[in-house]
Formats: sequence, C-alpha cells, structure tokens
Amino acid sequence: MTVPGERVPGETVPGEIALREIADADLDAFFEFQRDPEAVRMAAFTASDPSDRAAFDAHWARIRADPTTTNRTITVGGAVAGNVACFEMDGETEVCFWIDRALWGRGVASAALAQFLREVSARPLRARVADGNTGSAAVLRRCGFVAVGRDSGFANGRGEVVGEEVFALRG
Repeated sequence: MTVPGERVPGETVPGEIALREIADADLDAFFEFQRDPEAVRMAAFTASDPSDRAAFDAHWARIRADPTTTNRTITVGGAVAGNVACFEMDGETEVCFWIDRALWGRGVASAALAQFLREVSARPLRARVADGNTGSAAVLRRCGFVAVGRDSGFANGRGEVVGEEVFALRG
C-alpha cells in the first residue's frame, strides 16, 4: 500500500515509500542491513552473530511461516529500504522495524510504520526501544505510541545488559 504525499514535517523523504509482501530476494538486503555494526549497536537486541547467514535464513523461514505474524518489506522508490513486522510475544502483539542505516533520519520509518498501522488492526500494540535509540523512540511517538514502562535484558548487539523503554499503542 502506498500513501502518496505522506511526509514527516522537517524530514526529507528520498522517494515514494511503500509496503509489500516480503519476497525471497529481499532477504539479501535485510541480511546486509542487519550486519551493519552501528545499526546492530543501536538496535541492541539482535542475533548473537549478525554475520551467521544460516541462522538468519532459519529465523526468516520461521517467521515467514508463522501465520500469527505480519511481515512487510519497506521500499523507497521501489528499492528495498527495510522491513516492518508484528508478532505475538508473551501474550502481547509487538511491532518492530529495521531500516537501512543510509536512510535513517529521513522519515522512512515514520511513514512506513504509519502505513503498517493502518493495515494491522490488532490493538493494543507494544514496541520496545533500547536505551539510546532516540530515533526509533521518536518514530513510535510520531505514530501515536506512548511510553508505558521499562525493562532490561542482555543485548547481543552491545554485549551487556541494556535498558529498554516499552511503548504501547491503544485503540
């Protein structure tokens, strides 16, 4: 689904942002995005070895086969820019997104998440953001999420226990 003209004030969007079903060919781009050391550090709660392609492929095969998840590829001007998903965890429906670092701060995540939230009707939705990831927290707030709590856990991407803010979108 494409929403022409959807923009976040003050941010430059490099092309039309759209969501589509994930294609097998998208996985190569996802793998590269999730190997970026700065992106891994920012996300914090990542795979133990972002360079393990076999583990990456097994993970994506599992989540793509799970009928309780909704997964979309984010494109900008037709090129793969990231992904957005919702899934069940511990009885809650959570949402997550990953954007190519080359596109951070340009409104892609905000526009894509806004589109995704119109497609996914489950509410409430939860999201989690590692401490220090101010960009993702801002995206969630722009899309109507509010902070509802805190948690912490060991984060592979930082090699230590990291705090995280828990957000919720109701109604």
